[in-house]
Amino acid sequence: MNDTLWPWLAKLAGAVAGSAISLAYVLPDGRREAAVRFAVGLVCGLVFGGTAGLKIATELGIAKTIGATETALMGSAAASLCAWWALGLLKRAFEAGFPGRLFRNWSGK
Repeated sequence: MNDTLWPWLAKLAGAVAGSAISLAYVLPDGRREAAVRFAVGLVCGLVFGGTAGLKIATELGIAKTIGATETALMGSAAASLCAWWALGLLKRAFEAGFPGRLFRNWSGK
């Protein structure tokens, strides 16, 4: 296989694993919510997996000891697992009127 294919396969595997763990950790209300949560986790794992893996590896001091495939796998799983939690936090902030309060404070009113 091509050397560039392995990190992509690792990202895909990490994203699927992170999404599955996210679904098992907090059970969804129905099939639609499960599908949406899985899709969000998968996309976030694929998009942010490399960057998240690099940040985690750097913070842990293991960036030079693990390869690109392990870094991508770790980052994709973490990004996928955290995606739904981050969206839930944003949803609660918007429901609480966070942007309106923020803009009122900037305008001085």
